[in-house]
Amino acid sequence: MADAAWPGEHLIVAAQRGDVDSLTALVSGSHPNVRRFAHFLCATPEDAEDAAQEALITLYRKIGMLRANGALASWMFRIVRNECLRRARAMTRDHLPLTDTAVVSAEDEALQRLEAGRVAAAVASLPPDQRRVLIMRDVQGHSGRMVAEALGLSTAAMKSRLHRARAAVRHTLRATPDSAPGGHDA
Repeated sequence: MADAAWPGEHLIVAAQRGDVDSLTALVSGSHPNVRRFAHFLCATPEDAEDAAQEALITLYRKIGMLRANGALASWMFRIVRNECLRRARAMTRDHLPLTDTAVVSAEDEALQRLEAGRVAAAVASLPPDQRRVLIMRDVQGHSGRMVAEALGLSTAAMKSRLHRARAAVRHTLRATPDSAPGGHDA
């Protein structure tokens, strides 16, 4: 596959030295791989496109920070992964229901953040196909039919993946009760 190859070391070195043409070629040559990473990791195609764009901007701005020229692929994968996770967390924050309580104690707020972090980590550990379904259905609130259509699945396949994803998240959260403050064994 032609787009599977990453740009060569000579191009990376030239880009790190400030050669604008090499930097442009490096970003262009990395684009197909970065897009593939993003579509694999992000919950929606829109998030994937945005994450890929952010990763390429980071590459353009911070190529000088890359220490090992052979590590371009792993560096870009980490950037894309972090951007996809950031978008998923932001989406979760944006969809939190408003509470009737006017004042939340600092302790309660800290506990809520710790629990949200555990849930985010459990979701992030899911296989990509399950993670996409779970985020689209439970976080973004899309209908089952829309999720199935967007992912090219039958409704039954989407429901099966959603069930497995929810079960895996439940299992992960139950398996680590002591890691949360005040956790009890059930």
